[in-house]
Amino acid sequence: MTEMVTRWIEDHAHRLTTLDPEAPLTDLLPLLDIVRDAKVVAIGASTRQSHELSALSHRIVRLLVEERGFRSLAIEGDNPSSVGLDEYIRTGAGDPRALLAGARSFWQTEEILDVVRWTRSFNRRHPDDPVRFVDTAPAAREHLAQLSLPDGLARIELGLAEDTIRWHEHTADKIVYWGGLAHTVNGTPRTVSPSSPPMTHRNAGSYLRERFGAGYVSIGLTFHHGLAPGPVPEPPAEFADAILGGTALDAYLLDPRADGQAAVRAWFTTPTRTRLLGPHYDPADDAAHHLSGGSLADWCDAVLQVREVTPARLLSHTGD
Repeated sequence: MTEMVTRWIEDHAHRLTTLDPEAPLTDLLPLLDIVRDAKVVAIGASTRQSHELSALSHRIVRLLVEERGFRSLAIEGDNPSSVGLDEYIRTGAGDPRALLAGARSFWQTEEILDVVRWTRSFNRRHPDDPVRFVDTAPAAREHLAQLSLPDGLARIELGLAEDTIRWHEHTADKIVYWGGLAHTVNGTPRTVSPSSPPMTHRNAGSYLRERFGAGYVSIGLTFHHGLAPGPVPEPPAEFADAILGGTALDAYLLDPRADGQAAVRAWFTTPTRTRLLGPHYDPADDAAHHLSGGSLADWCDAVLQVREVTPARLLSHTGD
């Protein structure tokens, strides 16, 4: 079956010709057929610490803003308003490099800075139709204490979804949600490892799918091996990443729900594991770091695969 699935991917995938955020977006245009009229599109990466996956996320943000009119961007992990980034993209006030230095550590990369600067540039060119950052106001989560959810990640997942839903109801904007794969897939439920015991519960993506239906589109970004930032070996054979990265393509876009032979469909719809790195990762125990509890076709409306990754570039605080 492995060979059959690999050949099918090579025959049906759309090759990505560049990962340069400033390059033309022609190779990503097939993604628009998957996005269609979505209200929320989530970009979920299997690691936050890869240059290639971050640059590819930037390209998808550009595509959705420029070609589909998305005007709000939620970057998981911090509140852009409190950091000062929302004011910067609206008015140009402040130094974005210095502002990011006050954000959470995984925002402190040159790749995130590139997205912030591109957003500001877009807003200068479109002053009457700007892009905004989603404001994840703490007040929006006050009622979570009333709910019968356990503390920890399950509560966080619901909060992430409700921030996005609240913003959509307030603004009517179409929203790009950029975060981690564990949060963005349609997980009803899904399991995150390693943990003891493994954490199994609904995630933000499942609540957003429940709220928006087909109006919520989940895009998964995966990789095969590389540096993120330390060495990451080839994935275990039973991981979906092993087959996704075993093709002759260096980077590609794939619809996991496309028609195929019965054996191919079975592979995409059978529960699997895919690697999941961060915030901590032990390469000596690589197989322990994974997402499970669903299939690729359950989790994602589109998969973008990069064979080899290199580290995200840590933010320099020396200025330009």
